Amino acid sequence: MLAARDVGHRVVVRRYAGVGPHGRPLFTDLLGELLTIDEDRIVVRTDDGVEQTVPREEVGAAKRIPPRPVRYSEIIALERIADEAWPAPVHERLGDWFLRAAEGWTNRANSALPLGDPGIPLDAAISRCQSWYAARGLTPRITVPLPRRRDVAQALTVRGWHAQPFVLVQTAPLSNVLVPVAPQVELLKAPSADFLKIVAMRKASLPEAAWHVLTALSEVRFAEVRGDNGALLAIARGAMVDSWLHLGLVEVIESARSRGYARGLTQALAGWATQRGATRALLQVEEQNTAGVALYKRMGFTTHHRYVTFRAPSSA
Repeated sequence: MLAARDVGHRVVVRRYAGVGPHGRPLFTDLLGELLTIDEDRIVVRTDDGVEQTVPREEVGAAKRIPPRPVRYSEIIALERIADEAWPAPVHERLGDWFLRAAEGWTNRANSALPLGDPGIPLDAAISRCQSWYAARGLTPRITVPLPRRRDVAQALTVRGWHAQPFVLVQTAPLSNVLVPVAPQVELLKAPSADFLKIVAMRKASLPEAAWHVLTALSEVRFAEVRGDNGALLAIARGAMVDSWLHLGLVEVIESARSRGYARGLTQALAGWATQRGATRALLQVEEQNTAGVALYKRMGFTTHHRYVTFRAPSSA
């Protein structure tokens, strides 16, 4: 039988459905994400997004099962959400590819995103991207969602483009993240000067385009934790797109680490987003960032898919 630790995981619930013609009990299987379990009921969100409540007396059996393989359409949909949550000031289309530029500030805002058909042959599309970025004085980069665009990754490898570290795109139900917050977290509608200083140090620069990336969305909050002397100790950004909370820029200054601030920032933003109707959280973390990956795992995040950003060989 399931327990509270299974909340947020994919489960199968065998539900009593009546009696057959020969007096044998009939059962039906319910597959989906476990949302709630208590003494009276089990609540499951099925793959079509419908929440189903099963009284405990109707449960014949229930267990956790492996995650359903991610559909390619779901990868594309989540990449669109992430793109909208981190808006580049220059955003053009090449068919179903996005060409994004933000004065070189961050990979995501300065790389092409191949989601669908570019409308021209693949090699020509790659060459068009390379020319588009070169004309703006930027290093040509293409961010490739995997496994959906393995064809693009293979073509870039053949052309000698350099792969950067893999990035995990992770998701979690906000109900997993939303627990009592330990540190005092303040949520601001705009980043403070101190917040921007930490971002500038982390990202090595803070051009004018960065302000657009950070603040262009209407539903965005900047979380801060300050010490008793008012010094800023930790920051994070949260942006809402549809029913998703996009988390980013989680940063704790070195002298204040291992105090639960990163978790507290995330929980505060989860609470804000939940009040506005969000149900799930999304973040991107480098696969080699073992500390970050471990933290998010403890908070209920699982990997939805990966992506890798390729850099043109001329910029090596």
